[in-house]
Amino acid sequence: MADGFEQMVDEALTFFAKLEKNNTKEWFEPHKAHYREAIAGPAGFFADLMAEDVARITGKPHKPKVFRIYRDVRFSKDKTPLNTHLHIMWQPTVQDPLAPSWFWGLSQNYFMLGMGIMGLQGEALTRYRAFVDKWGDGLQEALDRAAEGGAEISDWGPETLKRVPKPYDQDHPHADLLKRKALAVSGAMPDDWRETGVVKATLSRVETLMPVWTIFDKRLHIDTHQ
Repeated sequence: MADGFEQMVDEALTFFAKLEKNNTKEWFEPHKAHYREAIAGPAGFFADLMAEDVARITGKPHKPKVFRIYRDVRFSKDKTPLNTHLHIMWQPTVQDPLAPSWFWGLSQNYFMLGMGIMGLQGEALTRYRAFVDKWGDGLQEALDRAAEGGAEISDWGPETLKRVPKPYDQDHPHADLLKRKALAVSGAMPDDWRETGVVKATLSRVETLMPVWTIFDKRLHIDTHQ
């Protein structure tokens, strides 16, 4: 049954549709209170609730983060000041770049849940590549299981390399995974999310992505950190 957060989704989509046509601080200022009350406030409550569920399912504590509506335009050619989406992240409390995070996204173009490791560099990237070399078969099996539930590898993150990095062979059986500097999987919310409720729909996507989370946690985060 619905849980009330579908109203947050509807409010957000309506608000962002208007914002896309009026993306200025002058337009946003008189609408800020409505955004906070109808969207940001419920999103914070939803984030806190889901942090408890993610911790229960994974067995690891996670901290929630609702992303700000204000864009950082310092290094962007696009100078529009406000985001036209609602993004939430649940990050593990352990400090390790290879500990996977969960990502919830809502916009006019998508409503999804993702999970993975992003923006790897230095030692973390070296550890990731060693993980793929050693556990690539298990990782691919987990990715295939997630795909059966409607998930796919996300194109978010840094651009992939054109060649397999050294010291790995160019014909490595998991060459495509070795070329990545990030690896995340994501799936759209089930079509019946409005009937089941946003929490239940999100949890169903957590379950879909759990095979990949499990091998990340057991083989990537733990084994390569020893």
